[in-house]
Amino acid sequence: MTTLALMGLSVIAVWTLAELTEEVVAGSTSNLDRDILLFLRTPGDLSDPIGPWWVEEIGRDLTALGGVAVLVLTTVVVSLFFLLQRRWSTALYIFATVGGGIVLSSIAKEFFDRPRPDLVPHGSLVHTASFPSGHSMMAAVAYLTLGAMVARAQTRRALKVYTLAVAVLLTLLVGISRVYMGVHWPTDVAAGWLGGSLGHPLPFGRAQSGETRAYRQRGKRSVRPAAFPASDVKTAAHPGMRCRFYFVKVVA
Repeated sequence: MTTLALMGLSVIAVWTLAELTEEVVAGSTSNLDRDILLFLRTPGDLSDPIGPWWVEEIGRDLTALGGVAVLVLTTVVVSLFFLLQRRWSTALYIFATVGGGIVLSSIAKEFFDRPRPDLVPHGSLVHTASFPSGHSMMAAVAYLTLGAMVARAQTRRALKVYTLAVAVLLTLLVGISRVYMGVHWPTDVAAGWLGGSLGHPLPFGRAQSGETRAYRQRGKRSVRPAAFPASDVKTAAHPGMRCRFYFVKVVA
């Protein structure tokens, strides 16, 4: 049931991304983008984002979480965690997913070549096109992938949910900060979220630790009474049954 739900969400995300891209190319989202961007600016002073100075500082810190340096460092750290557990396929999957996301984001930017917002001053240095938001897309690719893989390594459902919630929260905060800093249109960020959220692994699989696997393997073996002293073990067999009962003398 969970797999079907995830597949359904993926189909919806693909359809929504396609529709959003069509609307952006046609210019139908210009008014919405403009209204949201201006809403986040102080009336009468478009160079000043709404909120006190410390909110602006938080915005700069959050937008850095979607930068290449932070995401590469985070990816390497988590991948090494799985490599130390000898989970080679998991580490390779993480590298391939994040690396592929960087390539796809760069190709999409070059293809659409949408200009950056010019209504307000930029609160961060930018050098590439606007659509889709690279920070938002890479945050979704990296954090959701890492969150899903770490969640699969957990045995408690509460830990799975917590790990995924943190990954989703980081992804949302990075995207919102890009609009707040005035370096992206809102639809750029929405497209980045949708594009980066596709193709993630199912996080609610049954995780098996090394100890759990070893325990289950031992459980498949027959338990022999040799672990008890021979003098303390008596056996009896019922003539109509194929099993043998063992009686162990318990010494107080």
